[in-house]
Amino acid sequence: MIKINSNYAKLQSSYLFSTIAKKVSEFEKTNPDKKIIRLGIGDVTLPLPGACLSAFHEGVDEMGKAETFRGYGPEQGYEFLRSAIAVNDFKRLGADVEADEIFVSDGAKCDTGNLQEIFAGDIAIGVPDPVYPVYVDTNVMAGRTGIFRDGRYEGLYYLESTEKNKFVPAPPDRPLDLVYLCFPNNPTGATATKAELAAWVEYAHRHKALIIFDAAYESFIRDKNLPRSIYEIPGAREVAVESRSFSKTAGFTGVRCAYTVVPKDCRAFDAAGNIEKLHPLWNRRHTTKFNGVSYPVQKAAAAVYTEEGRKQTRELSDYYLGNARLIRENMLSLGFPATGGDNSPYIWVRTGSDSWEFFDMLLSKAAVVTTPGSGFGRCGEGYIRISAFNHREKVVEALERIKQVLG
Repeated sequence: MIKINSNYAKLQSSYLFSTIAKKVSEFEKTNPDKKIIRLGIGDVTLPLPGACLSAFHEGVDEMGKAETFRGYGPEQGYEFLRSAIAVNDFKRLGADVEADEIFVSDGAKCDTGNLQEIFAGDIAIGVPDPVYPVYVDTNVMAGRTGIFRDGRYEGLYYLESTEKNKFVPAPPDRPLDLVYLCFPNNPTGATATKAELAAWVEYAHRHKALIIFDAAYESFIRDKNLPRSIYEIPGAREVAVESRSFSKTAGFTGVRCAYTVVPKDCRAFDAAGNIEKLHPLWNRRHTTKFNGVSYPVQKAAAAVYTEEGRKQTRELSDYYLGNARLIRENMLSLGFPATGGDNSPYIWVRTGSDSWEFFDMLLSKAAVVTTPGSGFGRCGEGYIRISAFNHREKVVEALERIKQVLG
C-alpha cells in the first residue's frame, strides 16, 4: 500500500497565489466586461533586454550547428556565467565570492525551498512574519512543524516584522539553527542596513546557526549605504548562503535562471557537533537532482553583465521603481501608511481593515488585483502588498480606479 507524506496534510488548503488566481478567475467569469489590472503577483511585464535577447538567439543558433552544439552542461552552471556573476555581483562590492562557489539554477524560489533538504529534521527554524510562503511550506512538507493553529505553524519561531521595527526583525534572545532572511523584503519592501545584517551574522556565529539570505530583489536597491549582499558583512561566508535571481533583474520570470552562493567555508554540524562544510553537500544534492540550466538561457543571463546589458537591466528596474514611487505616493496621499517602493518593487500598505476584505473590495469595485497581507502571515493582517510590475499606463489607470473607490 503506497502511503502519502502525511506532512502535506498540514499545509493550508491552497497556496496564497493559487487562491488569488481562483478569486480573479471567478471575478472574470461573472464580470466579462471589466478589464482587470494585476498588481498582485510579482510577475514582470516588460520584454527581455535587447542584449539578453541577442545572446539568447546566439545560443539557440549554436545549438543548431554540429560544431557548436552542446548536450548536458555542468550542473553547477557554465564557467562563463559563474565567473561573470562572481566578478560583477560580488567582487565589485568587495565581497569575497569565487566562481566555483556559485550554483546556477532555474529559480531562487526553488533553491530556497530545496536547501532545507540537507538539514536535520529536528532543527529550530526562524522565519520572518510576514514571510514569503515557500520558506514555511517546504519545511512543513519536510515534517519540521506541528499543526497550523491561530495563523501559525507549531514548531516554527516567527520573527515578527512590524511598523515598530520598520519590518526588520532583530535576532531573538533564544537560539535558532536555521534563519530565513529576505532583503529587500518580499512582501514588505523593507531593506536592512549593514549594522542590522551584522547583528544577524554575529548571532549565527554565536549560536552555530545558518542564514539563508534571499536577495532576489537586490537590483532595486538605490541607496548606496544599503548592502546588496550579505557577504559585504565580515564573517558572513561561514554562516550564510545567498540566493539571487535574474527574474526581476532581467525579466527572466518566463526564462528561468537564478543562482545560489554556498561559500566553501560555510559550515553546519553533524550529530556529534563536528563541522560539516555545506559546499560539498549542496553540490551533491544539486548534481543528483538537477541537470542544469539550458545553454541558451545561460548565454542570455551572461549578457546581463555586458556594458549594454548592465545599462538595459538598470533601465528595467528604474522603470518598475518609477511605478513603485507612483503607487506609494498615491496610497500615502489617500491616507494609507505605506512602506517599500523606494529600494524595492513592492509597496506594503496598511489598510486598517481585514486584508482579504480589502483585497475583495479592490477587486470587485476597482477590478484591481493586489495581494492580501494576511496570506504572508499573522503580522500581515491589516495590510496589502501592491506590486509595481506592470506597464506604466496600467499602473496609472489602476491608481485612478483605486482613488475613485477610496478617495
